[in-house]
Amino acid sequence: MKLSQHFSLGELTKTKYVTEDGNIPSHVEIENLIRVCGWLEELRARYNRLYVWNVEGGMWNEEPIVINSGYRSPEVNRLAGGATNSNHLTGCAVDIRCAGKEQMIRYASILLDIADGTKREFDELLLEQHGSVCWLHFAVRPKENRSRISFLRA
Repeated sequence: MKLSQHFSLGELTKTKYVTEDGNIPSHVEIENLIRVCGWLEELRARYNRLYVWNVEGGMWNEEPIVINSGYRSPEVNRLAGGATNSNHLTGCAVDIRCAGKEQMIRYASILLDIADGTKREFDELLLEQHGSVCWLHFAVRPKENRSRISFLRA
């Protein structure tokens, strides 16, 4: 099932953990994933426009945005060591794989520019690193909840 032009439900629910619940989101959680994908589509388009240029061919190449983690069922979240109130549980969060610190900072800057330019609020934008592995945690809030904005480097 496609959630947006470049993102699928399978991609945003993949997990290395085998659980009885199958890590299957509800309709409400899928709606939240679709809202997150709106941001991801804009991130992908702007990143490619700003930073991905094939000098030899004189043309644009497109790089995908790779998701490490999206929706997590309570069982998957527990196995992954996620917080008990994680936005992943509602389908409101994604962890975006980054090739390094520079790409992580560029992604974060673009997401902040999107928020400023569109006056949309998000919930969390966390720059995370474990050893040499970098990822960006990005979350929106469910429609019924007022957004807060957290920008941290963990």
